[in-house]
Amino acid sequence: MAAFAPRVIGTAGHIDHGKTSLVRALTGIDTDRLKEEKERGITIELGFAHLDLGAEGIPDPVGVVDVPGHERFIRAMVAGAVGIDVVVLVVAADEGVMPQTREHLDVCRLLDLRRGVVALTKADLVDPELRELAIDDVRAALKGSFLEDAPILPVSSTTGEGIPALRRALADAIREAPAKDPDGLLRLPLDRVFTMKGFGSVVTGTLWAGRLRAGDELQALPGATTGPVKGKVRGVQVHGRPVEEA
Repeated sequence: MAAFAPRVIGTAGHIDHGKTSLVRALTGIDTDRLKEEKERGITIELGFAHLDLGAEGIPDPVGVVDVPGHERFIRAMVAGAVGIDVVVLVVAADEGVMPQTREHLDVCRLLDLRRGVVALTKADLVDPELRELAIDDVRAALKGSFLEDAPILPVSSTTGEGIPALRRALADAIREAPAKDPDGLLRLPLDRVFTMKGFGSVVTGTLWAGRLRAGDELQALPGATTGPVKGKVRGVQVHGRPVEEA
């Protein structure tokens, strides 16, 4: 077994605070893939990327889940937050703490997340005084939460300011995050299900525990009214690449 288990980080925060732009600045991947997302300029469905933190001492690629910030898509946010190890709470410096900032923080608390960092995005749009006021606003909102002592890092996805510091903070949080159990009962909460012609059903999700291999027989829970839903794994991919085991 590998000495370091792969980890997953996820975003959280109010709509239009720059979560997707931040993921793109970190990974080079645009997680908004839908035409509607491009036209409206907002995230509607979960987005996925991977982050290489090898230079920061993390040997395996880190999975990244980008969640919607709009209040109407809170179910998608919850689906994405389930299974992450480290949260990046995103707060825009020019707006500060907003309703979905608090709502997403509550979701993370209910999911018993224990590690995270705060990215104060759009830092290039405010002067130093407003930046400090925004940091004080965030720190007050985090009081008593699991992020109370988390670093608050001013960043700009436009200029690149603060991105190296954010990478280092993420690596530190990942090292401290509790590891998943690769030998436990397989649990794979599903966040997307679709069909590919000539292949069949495809599901995506983040493993909570266990191992997944081609040939494994699985059962979906709670199942259908007509009886158990079972299937056999035809193939496994991690970050878009075929693997023998996840």
